[in-house]
Amino acid sequence: MTLRRTILLAPIACCLGQKMEVVKTGYPKPFVYPIVALDGTVLSRGWPIAPRVGDSQDHTWHRGIWWGHGDINGHDFWREQKGTGTIRVDRAEKDTLRQSLVTTAGNVIARLVTRVRIGEHQGMRQVDVSLELEAVEALRFGDTDDGGFGVRLREEFREDRGARLVNSEGGVGAKAIWGKAAAWTDYSAVVEGKKYGVAILSHPQNLRHPAGWHARNYGLNSANPFAASSFASEKGGQRGAYLLPQGKKLRLRYRVLIHEGDAVEAGVAARYQEYAR
Repeated sequence: MTLRRTILLAPIACCLGQKMEVVKTGYPKPFVYPIVALDGTVLSRGWPIAPRVGDSQDHTWHRGIWWGHGDINGHDFWREQKGTGTIRVDRAEKDTLRQSLVTTAGNVIARLVTRVRIGEHQGMRQVDVSLELEAVEALRFGDTDDGGFGVRLREEFREDRGARLVNSEGGVGAKAIWGKAAAWTDYSAVVEGKKYGVAILSHPQNLRHPAGWHARNYGLNSANPFAASSFASEKGGQRGAYLLPQGKKLRLRYRVLIHEGDAVEAGVAARYQEYAR
């Protein structure tokens, strides 16, 4: 197995080619961009970083691979609109980002250590991400589906354009997998005449594993452990809310597989068992 450490570079221009890197400057939160298969085919949406003809132009905060949550102590760290919080990069050390969750008033409510490794294993690209959140003050994660560890894929991964969306429990299609508990999900589609897929694997030691998925039919997919009521369409419900006491830490781990073929052809289920060990 070959797994290289990604180098965290400041210039955004480094991320507009075929090489996957972590973008950490110029945006309200860092993200990995672009999502690239081993043969160089870009699978992430181009807009708003490197727009392609036909790109949808919704949700400017859907860029590559990222993490955030829409309600932490009443502050929004998912959407990037007026009055929302930011995830500030304080220091970059090889494959590690040391960050702060900063409110619009400038208060730091949490520290976040993100470790990213991008490599190649068994004929596919593999991205391992570890998130360790430390509560500077007590943190309440509100119940909302707008959040999680997510990816945004190019237009071919829309369900209405023939993409296949599946999860580890046998669900097929956005209606069957949105909000449902699963160990992993996979989106596959034909891009430039060839079939590719992008799977997100949630580590079994994650909070509330297996958690639900904000799996949309237009190329967005994210693992979200804080949305039980929201996923169940319980208006105002907070069954998914979570309190992290001051000084305590929460660790979440995910693996993204960028593969050829669909989930079955790529053996995603077997790759999950390998990850879970």
